[in-house]
Amino acid sequence: MGVNIDVLRCTGCKLCQVVCSVANFRENNPKKAAIKIVSKLFTEEVRYDVIVCDQCGECIEVCPFDAISMVSGVVIIDPDICTNCGICVDMCPRGAMFTHPEVDHPIKCIMCGECTKYCPRGILDDLAPHDEEEVDE
Repeated sequence: MGVNIDVLRCTGCKLCQVVCSVANFRENNPKKAAIKIVSKLFTEEVRYDVIVCDQCGECIEVCPFDAISMVSGVVIIDPDICTNCGICVDMCPRGAMFTHPEVDHPIKCIMCGECTKYCPRGILDDLAPHDEEEVDE
């Protein structure tokens, strides 16, 4: 399951970050969001990168405690097993795993789809769960 986001249409409003933190942590704290919007200067205009887990599973391979697994095409961290060692965060090829001092495990997208409901430009449609892709590995 990959993620295909039309970053050229992103306006950098960061509403997805607010929605993500509210949906997953019940608080308006974009620093706890599993999606990040990063501005970058591209020639003479500002563009935005959308950093979010594409469920590649590379973190599963590097976790020394087997705290990360693939469930129905989504990479899931078991907070009861995770020691928050940070190896998965360091090894994530997209830089899509984050830590926060108030959370005992890395934060990553779990494909809940909440952000897709509120994106005013509709660029996050591929983050919504798709029933036809649900396959346990």
